[in-house]
Amino acid sequence: MNTNTTLGRGVAMKAVIQDSYGTSEVLRVGNVNIPEPGDNEVLVKVHAAGLDRGTEHLMTGKPYVVRMATGLRRPKKPISGRDVAGTVVKVGSAVTRFAPGDEVYGVAPGSFAEYAVGPENKLARKPANLTFAQAAAVPISAGTALQALRDVGKVRAGQTVLVIGASGGVGSYAVQLAKVFGAQVTGVASAAKADFVTSLGADHVLDYASDDFADGTRTYDLILDIGGGSSLKRLRRALKPRGTVVFVGSENTGSITGMGRQLRGALLSLLVRQRLAILMARERASDLEHLTEHLEAGRVIPSLADSYPLDQARTAMELLESGKVRGKLVIIPLDTDAEEDGIR
Repeated sequence: MNTNTTLGRGVAMKAVIQDSYGTSEVLRVGNVNIPEPGDNEVLVKVHAAGLDRGTEHLMTGKPYVVRMATGLRRPKKPISGRDVAGTVVKVGSAVTRFAPGDEVYGVAPGSFAEYAVGPENKLARKPANLTFAQAAAVPISAGTALQALRDVGKVRAGQTVLVIGASGGVGSYAVQLAKVFGAQVTGVASAAKADFVTSLGADHVLDYASDDFADGTRTYDLILDIGGGSSLKRLRRALKPRGTVVFVGSENTGSITGMGRQLRGALLSLLVRQRLAILMARERASDLEHLTEHLEAGRVIPSLADSYPLDQARTAMELLESGKVRGKLVIIPLDTDAEEDGIR
């Protein structure tokens, strides 16, 4: 869907907009027109929208390689947000899985708004036991954790798993899902967040400032390096002879591609028995449906840190940038009970 054309017609709504790349200062709340869903898309009345590191990268335009897809000088799609939970208002002509009134969660680019459009194949029915705010904290972060463990890491019951960055959005789900898969889990986080990581089910917690996960005390079958910057040498030292490292995210690894260390690791894997793999996460409804089973059974619980109204999205982003968040933040539209006149 071409955002520039849909913003030019229709009924007005409030949204968080950025006209340029930069820090949270570029975010502002403005009025735009409600988008129209394409043939395979769904228009969702947004009750909550999750905030994650991916949204921050889209805001800053870093690493710079992301601008090849998002716009070289300014964002092609000016409305922020991706995770969504809400109620279906209108469906495209080819949509078969949803109807107006359905409660859904998933991915809808431009979700920091009162309404957003998402592809049918990136949405699923909202877990019945979750609030909209809890559901909005799930899609991208939990889906990334699931793919890192199951699809790339090939985790098995009885294995030892190290989660570096265990208190963040992806990490908080990685700890829980690794336990669901039957692994023994060690989480790395700050001392202030050790109790939180323990509450997620971690068997051991290491303080990243004082404990060295690569001191030889333990080695691991699988390491999830979530937004970390540890050297390949240290990661390999903590890994079993035939273990796997999965690189998730690109924090602290350069402003150009953000993947220099990961690419070196992938090349090194061709020469050693250990496996160093890059996760290229995909957003898909089938993973959301898999997660729903665990969420409704209580095996996985969303780690909702706090919620902010639409006009405080900048404050929420600043908190995310500070690195002090435990779990996920969500954005709540200013008027979730607004009438839907003229948009059905």
